[in-house]
Amino acid sequence: MRGKLVTRGKAKRADYVLYYKPNLPIALIEAKDNGHSVGDGMQEGLEYAETLGIPFVFSSNGDGFVFHDRTGLSAEKEADLTLNAFPSPAELWSRYANWKGLTTEAESLVLQDYYDFGGKTARDYQVNAVHAAIEAIAKGQNRVLQPQREWLGRARVHTCVRGFSNRHPSARSR
Repeated sequence: MRGKLVTRGKAKRADYVLYYKPNLPIALIEAKDNGHSVGDGMQEGLEYAETLGIPFVFSSNGDGFVFHDRTGLSAEKEADLTLNAFPSPAELWSRYANWKGLTTEAESLVLQDYYDFGGKTARDYQVNAVHAAIEAIAKGQNRVLQPQREWLGRARVHTCVRGFSNRHPSARSR
């Protein structure tokens, strides 16, 4: 805050976000030039991952990768990787589903497409809210409480989740 003016800091953005499906972020890559060591972007990537709710973080300088698994389910939390050892989307999804405790039936619900905010770009917290609600529906929870930051954001999230639950009888009957 400066005087009576309120200013926001510079917006932070991850270098690359890897999606398993549209609107389903699963990993991010923080890239540095090869004047840096391979893991120099890891701390910055972990901060972005925390904000975005993404479990897998990669740091790279173009010569290799450092992989960090935020789920806590891997034997190693962090590992050096070559490009040939980079995990496939299916492998990352399998780890993600295991971390979230998704059954095969719940996975099929979570992976279905839903209303995409009418062609507008959703904010990161809106995407996270939609996924949290869909995962809760898929796991059989009757109620989901999600505080939202703005009126328009709540309306968009509600529209997405309502559209999803209207297409799935198992979600409506609860």
